[in-house]
Amino acid sequence: MSTSTTLAQRLSRTVIAGLIAWPLLLQAQSFDPGLLNSSAPDRTAKLVAAAKIEGSLTMYTSIAEKDLKPIIEPFEKKYGIKVNTWRASGDSVLNRTLNENRAKRYTADLVHAGAVELEALYREKVLQPVTSPHFADLMPGSVPAHREWVSTIYSLWVQAYNTNTVKKGDAPKTYADLLDPKWKGKLGYEVENIDWFVTVVKSMGEANGLKYFRDLATTNGISVRKGHTNLTNMVGAGEVPLAMTVYNYMPEQLKKKGARVDWVVLQPAVARASAVGLMRNAPRPAAAALFMDYLLGEGQQAFADLEYLPSNTKV
Repeated sequence: MSTSTTLAQRLSRTVIAGLIAWPLLLQAQSFDPGLLNSSAPDRTAKLVAAAKIEGSLTMYTSIAEKDLKPIIEPFEKKYGIKVNTWRASGDSVLNRTLNENRAKRYTADLVHAGAVELEALYREKVLQPVTSPHFADLMPGSVPAHREWVSTIYSLWVQAYNTNTVKKGDAPKTYADLLDPKWKGKLGYEVENIDWFVTVVKSMGEANGLKYFRDLATTNGISVRKGHTNLTNMVGAGEVPLAMTVYNYMPEQLKKKGARVDWVVLQPAVARASAVGLMRNAPRPAAAALFMDYLLGEGQQAFADLEYLPSNTKV
């Protein structure tokens, strides 16, 4: 091979590499990181312009698969920006996000999961602070002081039951009612609900609370399941007559479709926030910030239509 041929090949590779890098360079130059924490009146217009150049974003989320389309579609239609999602349970979202960050593989722009998982990401220093014009409209406590995640919705844990196997008058009114032997073999529990368990135990007094759950497991047994949607569907099918821990919107959605499901709320009522955070190394920060604004503003109605409890007090 001649020297001139080798040189030509090197030049060709250089040109190709330059062409590939050119859109990325334009993208980087189009975005001002200061917009993420700006309160200027033209913030949204500038975010839209930069986001359209980026063209898409990727969100890791624990939102139920069937609910993603009605939440995302209005945003995509309005801005022409594609929202790619990877969906899994909250703990899986947390683990994948951390593992990719440690490997310096920056794929996700946004993470939407439980506030517990988002707080863990904040403490691992993989998120970045953001300001949104919608913060002022959110429920108190929705925005932590560090502003590296913000609550989008609140999910209330409820006790769902199959109305073919449990009559309305027989539904439990207190946790103590579940100790009745008539509930033997009829109770289900979602395996990830550690924060619900801790809250209920502490409300009873730690020693009494732990004794209660030991007595409940000994007397009537508790069927442990993976996935809130899975557990809710099992209630609808009659496989689990009563689920102690599903989110309020899940049995309500099934109920509206005609399923033989209803639910009660035993005291203390426990709610959990789901939240969204912008990755520190997000490859498409403008599109991510714009979608974050949408989730806290216009998108709140989509959440409400799906029976979620929005964090925005105007919805």
